Amino acid sequence: MIKRLASGPYLFWLIMFIIVPLLMVFGYSIVQTDSSGNLSVSFSNFARAFDPIYITVLGRSLKIALEATAICLLMGYPMAMILAKMNVKYRTFAVMMFVVPMWMNFLLRTYAWMTILGKNGVLNGILSFFGLPQVQFLYSEGAVLLGMVYNFLPFMVLPIYTVLMKMDSSLIEAAEDLGGNKVTVFSKVILPLSIPGVLSGVSMVFMPAVSTFVISNLLYGGQYMLIGNLIEQQYLVVNDWNFGSAVAMILMALILISMAVMNKVGGDNPEDRGTGLW
Repeated sequence: MIKRLASGPYLFWLIMFIIVPLLMVFGYSIVQTDSSGNLSVSFSNFARAFDPIYITVLGRSLKIALEATAICLLMGYPMAMILAKMNVKYRTFAVMMFVVPMWMNFLLRTYAWMTILGKNGVLNGILSFFGLPQVQFLYSEGAVLLGMVYNFLPFMVLPIYTVLMKMDSSLIEAAEDLGGNKVTVFSKVILPLSIPGVLSGVSMVFMPAVSTFVISNLLYGGQYMLIGNLIEQQYLVVNDWNFGSAVAMILMALILISMAVMNKVGGDNPEDRGTGLW
């Protein structure tokens, strides 16, 4: 009885702010309004979403999201290892340096990059100081990718760092005692045991990266159309909530499929994965 009462607020929150909105979005996606204003159930919105022009937008979104995820992984894994091996006295401060920027508003952090990358921004100011020609950093795909990596990198570092901190050091010592060099110890022990953190980090970076629209709006001036921008425009500009909901449902399905694939790749017992490579 006590457990049911304790779970009541959570169930209320789950139903009102997750299940009900999802049902509303799904409802909009399968409703079509004719010229007379009559409503009818139709899957034409989903069929329209597979038009080549929208498939191109989706492909572009997946491409840049995968690129951002790969860069975050390549940068985040070594950083997580450095943090995990750092002296306890400095480790807390170093971790805080990753967390503190996340306390700042997402929009403000992205606006800061506009100041840095702009025509008269910090980077071009440095180039001018050394007599070098100015470069168009802002309003490019590279600027969007940079904004994604900057905003989402902590979501890759922290899960991997947490897993590395919980790793049993005796396994690493045993591998070294058996004659394993640093490369062997990393590839046979550390990397397999850290896969849960890697998969968690990949999920936490890929999901917001594939659906973002603020970064592309600010750092590409709204000219770089991603799937998130398409959904935003359907709701706020075109006022076609039905099609926007259909695209949102397709994007949600792709995210859920990617999460299921990563969970399948990860397996059920991460400890068995690590020891099974010996």
